[in-house]
Amino acid sequence: MGKKKLRRFVEMETFKHVFQPPFNEILKKNFKFKGKWNENYFQNNNPIILELGCGKGEYTVGLAKKYSNINFIGVDIKGARMWKGAVDALKCNLQNVAFLRTRIELINSFFSTNEINEIWITFPDPQLKKACIKKRLTSSRFLNSYKLFLAPGGTIHLKTDNPKLFEYTLDLINDNHLKLVYSTKDLYNSNFVDDALSIKTFYEKHFLNEGENIYYLKFKLTNNLAVKEPNDREK
Repeated sequence: MGKKKLRRFVEMETFKHVFQPPFNEILKKNFKFKGKWNENYFQNNNPIILELGCGKGEYTVGLAKKYSNINFIGVDIKGARMWKGAVDALKCNLQNVAFLRTRIELINSFFSTNEINEIWITFPDPQLKKACIKKRLTSSRFLNSYKLFLAPGGTIHLKTDNPKLFEYTLDLINDNHLKLVYSTKDLYNSNFVDDALSIKTFYEKHFLNEGENIYYLKFKLTNNLAVKEPNDREK
């Protein structure tokens, strides 16, 4: 590991808004703020929004700047990237931001029933190999996990440059009769208006400069049935 990464890891240990619980600790018990993020950390009753796979935390910090009456938590396993968002939050003195360094496979150890109001998934690894479908952050495996802590009517946003991930997620929404709020294959040439979409990540700017379309889905987990993979499709 490079010296720069090591310095960032050491610095993040001093940040009160960054949580990096050891893997073996989370396997044995739930995180101390599970079900109590508003009560014991944010100390308010505002809605909580997650950014999963937050990378450098551009969306987490950008949204927190726009919406001071909402709490935001960025989640990722890559601490060296997360450091950037954590530092930006400190510089801006944002009190409605936290970062959680963990594997998203362990997400249910951190949040309790109805604790989260929205989820943003911004430019995740599309996991294109068929054997890796279960690793997609919009797979049935993960959506069923999100159901355990997403409030009724809670919204999920997906932004991606990958058409296969977009079509796969759209098929999953349709096959499971989830509520599709909006869908577009070319976000910035669509008629969809949402101030939150004015925030662009490092990767998104790169994709746009390369002339690639940005795909966007907004949907809700509205029924009580377990989400299943799309029928007879190789995605």
